[in-house]
Amino acid sequence: MARVRVRGAELFHEVAGEGEPLVLVHGGLTDHYTWQAVLPALAESFRVLVYDRRGHSASTRGAGRGTRRDHEDDLAALLQTLGFAPAHAVGNSFGASTALGLAVRRPDLLRTVVAHEPPLLGVIPRDDPAHILMRAAQDGIDAAVALILAGEAGEGVRRFMEEVALGPGSWAALPDRVRATLVANSRAFAAEQSDPGWANLDLARLSAYSGRALLTYGTESLPWLPPVTAELSRAVRRSELRSLEGAGHVPHVSHPEPFVAMVRRFIEAA
Repeated sequence: MARVRVRGAELFHEVAGEGEPLVLVHGGLTDHYTWQAVLPALAESFRVLVYDRRGHSASTRGAGRGTRRDHEDDLAALLQTLGFAPAHAVGNSFGASTALGLAVRRPDLLRTVVAHEPPLLGVIPRDDPAHILMRAAQDGIDAAVALILAGEAGEGVRRFMEEVALGPGSWAALPDRVRATLVANSRAFAAEQSDPGWANLDLARLSAYSGRALLTYGTESLPWLPPVTAELSRAVRRSELRSLEGAGHVPHVSHPEPFVAMVRRFIEAA
């Protein structure tokens, strides 16, 4: 297992394949293993970097506050330390928020960005009819975090998965290994949610990003996620908005072959 020390933490990482550099940034509660279904196929076309974000699984736990800015800075340092910059970035959920946040602050480090359902619910204006969905999502997140901090991590993560991220019945359908990982990383998730800026992104600064971006959402995702993705797509000058038929919040898990084909086509066109 390879680790590299950046910004006071050791980050577990793996590199596979040859070609242009591509980094995969996982979402909340998960780790690098979430990309296992797409990593071999992507490594046929790219030099692919996967890693565990700070506080998750095999990387250092309890180092720093765990804010989104911390994760953006970690990603920047990781790319530079390993000689991956500038890289194509593919992010899911909080990982997508991290990639977009880095594109705003350090556009020189990223060639393109593929962001699937970044949960930046703060970008939806209060007068938008979709804001009621954002409020319900935030209430669900707050309830899950409260349970985690009260020592009921299993129940908190279950509620988050079923009510906010994946939908009813999703918890029971997950493999035991995945459920154990989600619960083990729940403290890192709670730390992310304690960041007052976790759900916001400066859309004016995002509009200055000159690289190409692909913003995607699943047709089977919970209803609060597509409006956020669409709003972010409108803010990026050189962006595409695409729906993934039949997919939900983790298409790299549920629909790996279409996901890989989409990433390849987008990067080749860029």
